[in-house]
Amino acid sequence: MNVLINNLPYTLPLGATLADAVALLQAQPPFAAAVNKSFVPRALYPQTALQDADRIEIIHPVTGG
Repeated sequence: MNVLINNLPYTLPLGATLADAVALLQAQPPFAAAVNKSFVPRALYPQTALQDADRIEIIHPVTGG
């Protein structure tokens, strides 16, 4: 299936979860994730099934003043 992760196209296997997408990017904590603009708690990543054309955002906090 084709998804967008941080506005870049990726192909994931059918049945992929948000945990699979995070692993693909090798995202390092701290970060937050959203699917189709809905925040997903970290504990639910393995249970959050992705669908073709989903938009996933992996967001790292920014510090500064």
